[in-house]
Amino acid sequence: MTLAEFKNQLPLLDHLAFQTENKHPVPPHFHLTEMGRITKHFIDCGGKEQNQQLVNFQLWAAEDVNHRLTPEKLSGIIKQTQRILNIPDDLEIEIEYQFDTIGKYGLDFEAGVFVLTKKKTACLASDR
Repeated sequence: MTLAEFKNQLPLLDHLAFQTENKHPVPPHFHLTEMGRITKHFIDCGGKEQNQQLVNFQLWAAEDVNHRLTPEKLSGIIKQTQRILNIPDDLEIEIEYQFDTIGKYGLDFEAGVFVLTKKKTACLASDR
């Protein structure tokens, strides 16, 4: 999901809900502890230089069970972060969230819930 697609869903929501693909919910009192642009500059296994950029949201569930991030508040955070970090709307979102260890997830949207989707590695030089 791109940042533009995410932002388009926010005005339609009364509250924010995230869950994993296997329906494990992110507690509703989660905090957004980071939002940023991640740039990955690397050489793939075929020796080709690669550049990737994405938007990163880090979610964290603390002991503060009364905390609730609203869609409106999140829209404001996104707007301010985009302005300061010059983040374009067309970048894909990656979610960081911790179960046993910090995991990185893609993002989808189903029936009013943002779904943390599994990410997979792949060879970027399979033709070589």
